[in-house]
Amino acid sequence: MGIDFHNMNNQSTYTTRYADYSWMETIKKLVPLVNISRAADIGCGGGIYSKALVELGVASVIGVDFSKAMLVGARENCKDYHHITFKQGNALDTGLDNSSFQVILERALIHHIQDLKACFQEAYRILEDDGIYIIQDRTPEDCLLKGDASHIRGYFFEYFPKLKEHEITRRHSSEKVMETLKEIGFKEIQEVKLWETRKVYEEKAQLLQDIRNRTGRSILHELEEEELQQLVKHIDDSLDTDSTIVEKDRWTIWKAVK
Repeated sequence: MGIDFHNMNNQSTYTTRYADYSWMETIKKLVPLVNISRAADIGCGGGIYSKALVELGVASVIGVDFSKAMLVGARENCKDYHHITFKQGNALDTGLDNSSFQVILERALIHHIQDLKACFQEAYRILEDDGIYIIQDRTPEDCLLKGDASHIRGYFFEYFPKLKEHEITRRHSSEKVMETLKEIGFKEIQEVKLWETRKVYEEKAQLLQDIRNRTGRSILHELEEEELQQLVKHIDDSLDTDSTIVEKDRWTIWKAVK
């Protein structure tokens, strides 16, 4: 089944969060963003991280996404951020000028991309010399950690093994990412692990409603409605708490220099 990113009903599914402090601090250590005048957020979705880049000091950000529906939501989400613009394009053909950005961010993008080489070549093309490429995604190992009160995603795969199979097929290993970056010509490649706070729920009911709505979770669009309700019940039964839930996901971040 899968999520239809072009459906206008999904235009707000990736606009309901803020970039967490844990992410902001990690990126600040990797890149001196206060000195960056132009950055691109490729696969920007609802613009959450486009806003974060501006808040970290980037003077101008352009968000690129292949979905008109996502961009409608992004423009509304970022309407008060006058240093952010958006355009339609995709990671293999952004339509952006050669050597025109000091930083490129691709967060939660490459698991939707089969041809990593073409994706990385496009980033290399639009980066300035010595420009910085930041990729953030989950490896199979990141995804399949055990479910608990913090790592809610783990419950998805424990309860529905078919989701585990789907996830493994679409996620790239760190070795493949780093080898492909080297092949394209990137240098100073490094890897960082991050437990990023996804969202803080004041009570369990809020989390369960987010799961029911599949909010910002493309993997849940692989489930039929009845299966989704079964998963919600499983998570409800597994979480023996009504107190605050701090949901976290483990990510891998790769930094490379042109």
